[in-house]
Amino acid sequence: MSAMDFAVARQTMIERQIRTWDVLDQRVLDLIARVPREDFVPKAYRGMAFVDMNLPLGHGEVMMAPKLEARLVQELEIAPTDKVLEIGTGSGYMTALLASLARHVVSIEIVPEFSADAANKLARHGLHNITLEVGDGARGWERQKPYDVILISGSLPVLPQSLRDSLNIGGRLIAIVGKAPAMDVKRIRRIDALSFTEDSLFETVLPPLRNATEPARFVF
Repeated sequence: MSAMDFAVARQTMIERQIRTWDVLDQRVLDLIARVPREDFVPKAYRGMAFVDMNLPLGHGEVMMAPKLEARLVQELEIAPTDKVLEIGTGSGYMTALLASLARHVVSIEIVPEFSADAANKLARHGLHNITLEVGDGARGWERQKPYDVILISGSLPVLPQSLRDSLNIGGRLIAIVGKAPAMDVKRIRRIDALSFTEDSLFETVLPPLRNATEPARFVF
């Protein structure tokens, strides 16, 4: 596909997939139009960059469908002063979206080659307000906390309290919680040192993060 073909496909994706999925924040729509998603998908799938589906990244991981990425960004309500924690760098595309809106992004990835590849892509696009870390963030990430925004880019059977506790007062966390075929996208807000609110936004299905905490099992 030519640059013009990609531009047309991107705009079609925005109109037919993203707007129709209740993503109406013009700031988010402009961001999706501006950041070239095709530069972040694996080369083998570049021609499918704007298709309404998860794309395989390897190692059992996926790049989320475009409408899900856009909706999550909208629901996070990111401000220019926010420090963001992303668990699961993956392709680096979501990292690019977050970094384009926030003051700084700390992104954690358990697969070293994903992190290295994302670093190259993000640098090529002039995004430098990002700290990439290789590690396991499925049960939390203590370094550099607290955060104003936390996004978990994979599903969790249960949400660890340690991730909630890493939020600043007034901070937002979005996680996809549960097991297939019933997973809820939950948004948690920290009200004060001890209080949180929790909203279920919609349902989706996404592969789980590695080493995620499993629900407690009752033994009778």
